[in-house]
Formats: sequence, structure tokens, C-alpha cells
Amino acid sequence: MPELGARRRLLVLAICCLSLFMVSLDNTVVNLALPSIQHEFDAATSSLQWTIDAYTVVLASLLMLSGSTADRIGRRRVFQSGLAVFTLGSLLCSLAPNVGLLVAFRMVQAIGGSMLNPVAMSIITNVFTEPRERARAIGVWGGVAGVSMALGPVVGGALVSSVGWRSIFWVNVPIGVAGLLLTALFVAESKAPSPRRIDPVGQVLMIVVLGALTYGIIEAPHAAPGVAIGCFVVAALALAAFVPYERRRPEPLIDPRFFTSVPFSGAILVAVCGFAVLAGFLFLNAIYLQEARGFSPLHAGLLTLPTAVGAFAFSLVSGRIIGSRGARPPLMAAGLALIVAGLLLTRLTTDYPLSLLVVAYLVFGIGFGLVNPPITNTAVSGMPLDQAGVAAAVASTSRQVGASLGVAVLGTVVTSQLHGPLAAEFAQASHGAWWIMVGCGVVVLVLGFVTTTPWARRTTFEEAGKVGVRPG
Repeated sequence: MPELGARRRLLVLAICCLSLFMVSLDNTVVNLALPSIQHEFDAATSSLQWTIDAYTVVLASLLMLSGSTADRIGRRRVFQSGLAVFTLGSLLCSLAPNVGLLVAFRMVQAIGGSMLNPVAMSIITNVFTEPRERARAIGVWGGVAGVSMALGPVVGGALVSSVGWRSIFWVNVPIGVAGLLLTALFVAESKAPSPRRIDPVGQVLMIVVLGALTYGIIEAPHAAPGVAIGCFVVAALALAAFVPYERRRPEPLIDPRFFTSVPFSGAILVAVCGFAVLAGFLFLNAIYLQEARGFSPLHAGLLTLPTAVGAFAFSLVSGRIIGSRGARPPLMAAGLALIVAGLLLTRLTTDYPLSLLVVAYLVFGIGFGLVNPPITNTAVSGMPLDQAGVAAAVASTSRQVGASLGVAVLGTVVTSQLHGPLAAEFAQASHGAWWIMVGCGVVVLVLGFVTTTPWARRTTFEEAGKVGVRPG
């Protein structure tokens, strides 16, 4: 990629952030529409979980493939293809006549979305080559990711209340078209000097692992015990085959040896925990505020606005802290914030004071805003710069895996405790899910310290030397 001036680099960053905003917003904007979708299609709670997880599972499964493909055939080309497919999928979702087709069209959206975020991050890391400038750009990226995902309920609530749930998909169409035009005009084409080969076997095994695991968790309360157990066995067998197969390949989908780097593995675990609690938080609160508390979609969305404010502001703060003091302060502060928010929500009732609810939402937003930028910065820094697409895809995949598991696990924990009317029992049934959030916060807090020690940093350079990697 040719060297660009400062203004052109910022313009490229803005275009990439536009795609991130659209995809991340769609990741969460659907939550506030779930009760409306349930009422229109008479859908079960498991169908609502699939409306979210069909998107995140497909997205997580294809991010690696999209990142390596972009490195091979051209990042701008793949990025534009993703915008086109995502826009088409959004249009189809807005026309869905039943919940089954809505889930299918969400999968089409995810195919397009898988070509956007990792490729956009690859473009950014190749445009911003100076480490401190790159850290700030990633901070902006993390801020956009945080605010778009947290702002989703607000936008969704406003659209559902004023126009209807189908409008949450209409809004993507003009944004997608604008992104296509701006990319064609201002984003230069780039490729990796030594792109990786496509790994079809590894790709299929990854899809089987994520799909079977998610299906088993979501359907466990409703299906026969043998079905869920069978899904877990299939997922375990696919994972057991995936690791040794990838070790033997000269150019694997992802090199398992990278996970011996403590900071890299820690970043992946932090991403899974952080996005699990975000996705579970947004899914459960959308149902709690509308079904248990009786708020309109707009009112429910406005109540979660403090989450968006905290996420946006503290993502920017986190990016600056990383550039000057490293990842430890924001990660440990994020863990504490998630713990506090989770503890506040473990006392949730149908008449829980709104003041405490807003405080919990704000603290949660602060925690999520702090945790997101260190994930990408650590993952990209621990991988080769000429494989930036793969590096970004690893970080993005871990986020989507976390989001899928968050909705599946936290949603299933709640539904397994429901034995009567949803409105009356939901708050009490959700307590177990909030304790899981507390546990995830503890994991983030501990990893924030352990992965930033001198010992942990040495494992990054030692592993980089074994595989011929120059840390970013």
C-alpha cells in the first residue's frame, strides 16, 4: 500500500469505521426488536436466541477465511464484496415472512459482515504503520466498536417504536451503498507480500466446532438430552481434530503455536469474556425492560444510553492509555467495572430502582469501553504485520465467539429457570446469568495483570522467533 498523507489516512480510518459501525450496530440493534419479532411470528425464546446467534456464529466461522482471502486477492476487493453482500442480506431480513427465513437471511448478512471488520482492520494496520499512531487509530476503532454495539439498543428502540422492527434492517441499505462508493473513491488496493493458502479442512472444522457447540447450548433446555450431548461430543471431536491438523499444515488457518504466547492467548480469552457479557447483557436487558418492566422499545433503548456513553468515552481513553502505559491499567479497570456491574444486577427485581439500574448500565459501559481496544492491540502486535488480515481475524473471531456463547449460555441459564409467566419470573431467573458476568469480570481482571508481566511479554518474543514472526 502506498504511503498516504495524514488527511488521507484519517479518511481511510473513517471509511473503515463506517463499516464497523454498521456491522457492530447490527450485532446489537436487533435486541430491542426481539419482543416485537416474537409477537409477530409467535416465536419461542430459542428462536430469538438464534436470531442473534445465527449471525454471530456464521460471522465467527468465516472471519479467518475472509482475512486470509483479503490478504491474497486484495483487501479493497473483499471489503467491497462484503459491503454488497451485507447490504443485500439486510434488505432480505427486512422482507422476511417468518422467523425461519429471518434467521436464514441473518446468516447472509453475516457472510458479508465477515468480509468487513477483519479486512478493515487489516487496511488500518497497513495505513498506520507507526506504532503509537496505530495504537491511537485502534483506540478510535475500539471507540466506534464500543459505541455502535452499545448504541444498538437505543437506535433499535427508536426505530421499532416509530416505524417497526423491519426498519432496523432498512437503515443498513443506504449506509452500505455509501460505503461502497467511498471505498471505490478513496481506499487504495493492497495485498500481503506472502499471503497464506486457503485451508478448507480447517475452515470446515471451525464451523463444526462453533455451530455444534452453540446449537447444543441453545437447544439443551428443549431438546432430548441425547441431542445436546451429541452436539457437545461433535464439537469436542472437531476441536480435537482441528489442533493437530493445523499444527501439520505449513500455512494453517491459524497457527496453534501462537497460543503459547501468553499475551496473545490472554487477549483471546479477554475478548471471549468481554463480548460474552456484552451480548448476554444486551439480550437479557432487552427482554427484561420490555417484558418484565413493560417499557416501550424506545424507553428501553434510552435507559441503556449510559452504556453507549460509557463505552464510547472510555474506549478512547483506553486507546490513549495503551499508547502511553500499556494494556494493564485499562484491562484491570475493565475487570473491576464488569464485576461491579454484575453485582448490581444480581439484585435485579421487577421493581428494581431505575437509578441503580442506570448506574449498573453506566458502569458496564465503562468496563466494556476499557476492555475492547487492548484486545485488538495485543492480538495485532503478537502477529506478523504482513499477515494483518489473519491477525485482525483472530481478534474479531474471538469477539464473535464470545458474543455467540454469551447469548447462548446466559439465555439458556435464564430460560432453564423459567417455570411460569415470563414477565413475573424473568428478573429472578436472570440472577445466575449476572453471576456469570461477575465471573467473567474476575477473569479479565486477573488476565489484565498476568498477561502484562515481563514473563508474559517474553513468551511473545520467544514464540515469534520459533515461527519467524516479527512482533508488531
